[in-house]
Amino acid sequence: MRIHEYQAKALLKDFGVPVPKGDVADSPAAARAVAQRLGGKVVVKAQVHAGGRGKAGGIKLAGSPAAAAAAAGQILGMRLRTPQTPPEGIVVQKVLVEEAFPVAKELYLAVTLDRDIAAPVVMASEAGGMEIEEVAARSPEKILRAVADPALGLLPFQVRRLVFSLGLDGDLGQMAAAAIGGLYMTFVARDCSLAEINPLVTTADGRLLALDAKLTFDDNALFRHAEIKALRDTNEETPLDVEASKFGLNYIKLDGSVGCMVNGAGLAMATMDIIKHAGGAPANFLDVGGGANATQIENAFRILLSDRSVRAVLINIFGGILRCDVLADGIIRAARNLKIPVPVVVRMEGTNVEEGRRMLRESGFGFTTADGMKDAAEKVVRLAAGATTA
Repeated sequence: MRIHEYQAKALLKDFGVPVPKGDVADSPAAARAVAQRLGGKVVVKAQVHAGGRGKAGGIKLAGSPAAAAAAAGQILGMRLRTPQTPPEGIVVQKVLVEEAFPVAKELYLAVTLDRDIAAPVVMASEAGGMEIEEVAARSPEKILRAVADPALGLLPFQVRRLVFSLGLDGDLGQMAAAAIGGLYMTFVARDCSLAEINPLVTTADGRLLALDAKLTFDDNALFRHAEIKALRDTNEETPLDVEASKFGLNYIKLDGSVGCMVNGAGLAMATMDIIKHAGGAPANFLDVGGGANATQIENAFRILLSDRSVRAVLINIFGGILRCDVLADGIIRAARNLKIPVPVVVRMEGTNVEEGRRMLRESGFGFTTADGMKDAAEKVVRLAAGATTA
């Protein structure tokens, strides 16, 4: 789950990370009032779950409260389009109004999880304010990494090395050490998958501040954090993503014509790859999970069929926790209740597979069964092409 910049900064502030003075506004009048409290000269920033806001016109400097109101009026309600938004963009409903100040230096700081070593990794770089992916590709030596022991945490000598890599000393070095510690503690205490400050800036008057911040949380840990779950903004998500989350389903919209229903992210990736190999294109990533029941299967079908680009559906399930007979029951129930208008190819293996296949054969709904993933992909791509041209 992701949250807005102003929400991320509030959480970081709780752990001692210094952030600019500011407040959120949802109208030009509110933006004017915030700017008045901050002394007039401010930055007005669109609050959407995407980077690249400045280039898209979503960040504006304002030299007075009146100018802040005007800037908010231009940004609020605009459909902001960046490389990180859907093609249609995201409508801006809130802005963050913050104090403006001269920046002396832009730095980068982040904590994420390295799954290969099963440990948090803290990254720091003097190349802040840039796309860190480009820095990593072109100048990897500019990014210093420190692996935090899951039991011991981030040790003082590691923090000192990171501060040194940022070229800071004296008071600024102490501030940076506190910011690194605060960011790491936020990552651990809030069960983040990513905690990022880009840029972390030094100012002309000797301060260190998190100019921008991004926090992404592990969905599987949200049961421990009701206060964070309450920060979710469904206006920033596609309607089908929101609908899928209500039933414990993982759904991502893609551009193809073959709807995919699988259990397990690894199997989902393999399924999408083999569809492409067979000459088709997946319309989605939909993972029903290992413990799905018949009701979830029916709701998964309903979500798949809500996408009008879907011309055929491939169900690729390994029946372990999710038994094949339970899967078959959900498929049949969906066919009965939803009147599925597109061909359905089913490839299943695992627990009670013969019973599941028998149920599908005797259902009378004309499902296409497949022997293996290759056979399933070839059949669904052929059926999708036929449906497209019909």
